[in-house]
Amino acid sequence: MVINQKILENAGAVTKTYSPSENIFKEGESPNYYFQIISGNVKMNNYDESGKESIQHLLEKGDCIGESLLFMNRSYPMNAIALTACEVLSLTKQKFLSLLEENPKICFEMNRSLSEKLYFKQIMAQNMSTQNPTVKLKTLMDYLKSFECTEKRFMFQIPLTRQQMASLTGLCVETVIRALKRMEKEGKLLIENGKIFY
Repeated sequence: MVINQKILENAGAVTKTYSPSENIFKEGESPNYYFQIISGNVKMNNYDESGKESIQHLLEKGDCIGESLLFMNRSYPMNAIALTACEVLSLTKQKFLSLLEENPKICFEMNRSLSEKLYFKQIMAQNMSTQNPTVKLKTLMDYLKSFECTEKRFMFQIPLTRQQMASLTGLCVETVIRALKRMEKEGKLLIENGKIFY
C-alpha cells in the first residue's frame, strides 16, 4: 500500500465502490482525484481505432491509479476500469498534494511507486521491439516473478489470463496460447488445469 488508509481518510478521502467493468476514469478526463485500491482489481487500458484493447497496467489492493497525472496539467491518456467489484479511496487532487507537502516520507513512497511503474513501462517498451512471442512472454513472466521470493522453477503461478497476457504484450490470444504450449514442451514452464506455473 502506497499511503496508509487511515492517513488518507484523515486527509479527507472517501471510499467509493465500483462494479466489474465500471469506469473509475476515462481517457480524456481531467485528473482531479488520487485513487487507491482498498479491494479488488483494476486495469488501465486503451483501445486502438479497430477497437483492439491494449492493457497498460493491472492493479490490485494497495495500488494507486493514474497518480502520475496529478503532478501535471494533462488529461488521462488511458482508462481505469474495475475488473472485479472494487472499493477505492478517493482524495481530491489539492488535498493529495497538500498531504505530500506535509509528509516527506509519503512523498518518498510515492516516488518509489512511480519508479516501479516506470520500470515496468520501460521493460515492456523494449519488449515490444522483438517479434518473438516467446521472448515477449518470458520478459513479462520474469517481471511478475521478480516480486516473489522464490527462484524455484514452476513455483510461481502467473496471475494473468491468456487474454491479459496478450493485451500486455501486444500479441493475439491465439499466439499466446501457442507460445505457452511451445514453452511448456521446452520445459520453460508448467501448465496444470489451465494455470501457468513459471
